Amino acid sequence: MKTEDKTRVAVLGYGNIGKAVEEAVSTTNDMTLAGIFHHDEISRLEAAYPDIVLLGVPSREVPATAEQLLKKGLNTVDSFDIHTQIPAVHQRLNESARANKAVSILSAGWDPGSDSVVRALMQALLPQGITYTDFGPGRSMGHTVAAKAIEGVKNALSMTIPLGTGIHRRMVYVEIKDGYSYNQVRDAILKDDYFAHDETHVIEVDNVEALNNVAHGVRLTRNGVSGQTHNQRIEMTMSINNPALTGQIMVASARAAIRMARNEKYGCYTMIELAPVDLLEGEREDWIRKIV
Repeated sequence: MKTEDKTRVAVLGYGNIGKAVEEAVSTTNDMTLAGIFHHDEISRLEAAYPDIVLLGVPSREVPATAEQLLKKGLNTVDSFDIHTQIPAVHQRLNESARANKAVSILSAGWDPGSDSVVRALMQALLPQGITYTDFGPGRSMGHTVAAKAIEGVKNALSMTIPLGTGIHRRMVYVEIKDGYSYNQVRDAILKDDYFAHDETHVIEVDNVEALNNVAHGVRLTRNGVSGQTHNQRIEMTMSINNPALTGQIMVASARAAIRMARNEKYGCYTMIELAPVDLLEGEREDWIRKIV
């Protein structure tokens, strides 16, 4: 594909996710990097004429940042991961995207994101039943960022430990800044919405980096009924590098977003609303021959 025909991808934010997005773009044949920008460089980003902007900013900054870009008519993809807030953010970004003739893909990570697609398929195959999502053991990027943002925290790492049937323990390791007490930091973490709903243990350490590991995983299990037949069971398990998979999913979602924008299907979409074939590089007919 000629360079001028490739999708121009801009990356906003250059932490773990931004770096993973850059790497994923470099492996494609249909995309090219328009630039990497910091959060305060949106005006310079706009001048780079990207076709789409992939957000590598913390989840709590996603709604306002995505809305700001959508109002400029720029397509966006993010990996927003606060599950309980997704419906409200979806509505907010949908209104902005439609008003400005743009496409926004919300929560394009692995959970929420690709796991959501698997859960939807499981639901279709077993309409009656129950699904369990068990994460880890591994590092949660969203929870780690949230812990780092707590006043008095110098550095932090949040590990997710699966206890089964969708119940998790959060092990939060923190370095504490001078002038702050352990009790003060611990109480603030336990009250944060990221941690308030799970069993959480806050442990003070001398060096968080000595514990750091970006490995993660998930096990999705659904037991249920197909038609009138009981005792049906579907399971998916994966072990991953957290930021690498998130970056890859965002790039695939950007491909779907551009296709939707070209067909004037403006609005905000989660991954369960996307056609899986549109995530893939190449022509639909070729993938039908290869996969179906």
